[in-house]
Amino acid sequence: MYVHTLNAELRRRFGRKVYKLALSSGCTCPNRDGTAGERGCIFCDGAGAFAQEGGIPAQIESAKRRVAAKAGPDAGYIAYFQPFTNTYAPPERLRPLFEAAIAPPEVVALSVATRPDCLPPEILALLAELRERKPVWVELGLQTIHPSSADWIRRGYALPVFDRAVEQLQRIGAEVIVHQILGLPGEDGEKMAQTARYIGASGADGIKFHLLHVLRGTDLEAEWRAGRVTPMTRETYIAALEACLRVLPPEMTVHRLTGDGAKRDLLAPLWSADKKAVLNAVHAAFERDELEQGSGLFPAGNGTF
Repeated sequence: MYVHTLNAELRRRFGRKVYKLALSSGCTCPNRDGTAGERGCIFCDGAGAFAQEGGIPAQIESAKRRVAAKAGPDAGYIAYFQPFTNTYAPPERLRPLFEAAIAPPEVVALSVATRPDCLPPEILALLAELRERKPVWVELGLQTIHPSSADWIRRGYALPVFDRAVEQLQRIGAEVIVHQILGLPGEDGEKMAQTARYIGASGADGIKFHLLHVLRGTDLEAEWRAGRVTPMTRETYIAALEACLRVLPPEMTVHRLTGDGAKRDLLAPLWSADKKAVLNAVHAAFERDELEQGSGLFPAGNGTF
């Protein structure tokens, strides 16, 4: 069994355990302020992944306290700007935030979650400058390559925009991590594997897999209550995950095997709330099926999954 996990990659690169510190830049999203849309993606609850107050040094200290029980004195950290679109602001506002985040010596890298359509030249120049000081990761929410699914989730940009963003980020030496959602309506295992294969061939360095889950207060909740969305079972999710991993390059780093929503707002599927049980089931299936990341790749031009 082989999966190129983030934990293994971090230990290889930094020689120690590294933890992510979730930070907030206070940015909004063009898919909510009317630029690309007003209601956001169909699965978004409008509050971001979390809310943070205070300056970046205070946020870092707060985030470090949350992992203090498992992080030893020699741990490294990644400053991770997580909620909403963290390049959706002028560089003069973002520069002091990002510089403060990478200032502590124990912070080994900067990670910025954003959208492919929010990387203008001045932002790319800022990221390139920061890249000279510490590694810079940029996370892009692609979710799917299929146009009907992209329209359904209200992603708000076309696939060539993603392609161009990856190329531009590669040019400045940033590392690219792409998000994919498994379980979108109308997508079977083959379609999900097609998205994973595309991500693997895009030049991206890493991938994050997410389960489509229904959160209270989202537009997805209304679709689910109307019976137009059927969440995946745990077994179906694991089978789809395995299919995707088999068509990824073996050197691509897998940053996440599943995403889980806040338990207080999670409506479905409820099995995803027990993350430890989910990961145990995933790893047991990988061992049972002798999963090898990249084992399903074909020579160039030879068919599809």
